[in-house]
Amino acid sequence: MSMAQQAEPALGRPPASGPKESDGRTARRPLALRLLARPEVGVFLGAAAVLVFFLIAAPAVRQGSSMATILYQSSTIGIMALPVALLMIGGEFDLSSGVAVISSALTASMLSYQLTLNVWTGVIVALVVSLAIGFFNGWLVVKTGLPSFLITLGTFLILQGVNLAVTKLVTGNVATDDISDMDGFAQAKKIFASSFDVGGVQVKITVVWWLVFAALATWVLLRTKYGNWIFAVGGNKESARAVGVPVTFTKISLFMLVGLGAWFVGMHNLFSFNTVQSGEGVSNELIYIAAAVIGGCLLTGGSGSAIGSVFGAFMFGMVNQGIVYAGWNPDWFKAFLGVMLLGAVLINQWVQRTATRR
Repeated sequence: MSMAQQAEPALGRPPASGPKESDGRTARRPLALRLLARPEVGVFLGAAAVLVFFLIAAPAVRQGSSMATILYQSSTIGIMALPVALLMIGGEFDLSSGVAVISSALTASMLSYQLTLNVWTGVIVALVVSLAIGFFNGWLVVKTGLPSFLITLGTFLILQGVNLAVTKLVTGNVATDDISDMDGFAQAKKIFASSFDVGGVQVKITVVWWLVFAALATWVLLRTKYGNWIFAVGGNKESARAVGVPVTFTKISLFMLVGLGAWFVGMHNLFSFNTVQSGEGVSNELIYIAAAVIGGCLLTGGSGSAIGSVFGAFMFGMVNQGIVYAGWNPDWFKAFLGVMLLGAVLINQWVQRTATRR
């Protein structure tokens, strides 16, 4: 065998093993950093801190009945915060969501009472009206290209005026008539506004609906094609359209989901109090948006989670009732909310930077 043949390397021999160099892109990040990258982790820690604070500052919070009240307050915010969070992940806002809740309740109440119909007729018509309002908002945003902030601000003003004017025209008052003695009321109340006993504590059914809706929204976001579409249109709608995402359908359907949430909360209000004040709902939209932002939704869209809005709503309910149980002046509530909102935004920003710094 010649010397040249002896020097020829074996083709099938694997390269010598040695220390592998990493360029940082393929290195697996530690578990702690991966958890911090989740948008709901920061608000979970914040919610836990608020809970511990009021457990210490307000001993009454430790009672089961007090916690049931806190969860109830949280659920009425959280049910609406869920679709608002999905809409924000999709890159849009809805400033009409607060008054849309009252519009839904007014529609069901006045239609049922004035026409002497079964209340379920009013409930179904209110659902159609709520979905139509959502469709209108979404269609205008998509077709005009105007910011959803401006479109829904206009809808907010329209609904606010219509709620007051139509209620006065139909009932002669600023509130609807009592429908508690009408056909179908008892059955509807069981679904939308009933309570059940847990260890001697009365818990509102809205708490169960809130958790069910949160689980469903989380599954949709993380396990379905529609969830991918939501993140895609919120990140960059033109790029999403280029890869086949139905941007128009996704945007409009998200606004309709907000309408669906407004209908459900409106029905809860109606069957809880039997009547509706036409001037209510103003400024609630800011609470829904704040709960979503505290929950980790970016104002620019494309990032966030459904479960984060659950923790955000819980923080609102905890502060709202915790101040009362602590015996403090309730006028401080909005100040606490402002501090929570600013704190959550700053913490989420720090968490995201820390998680992605490596």
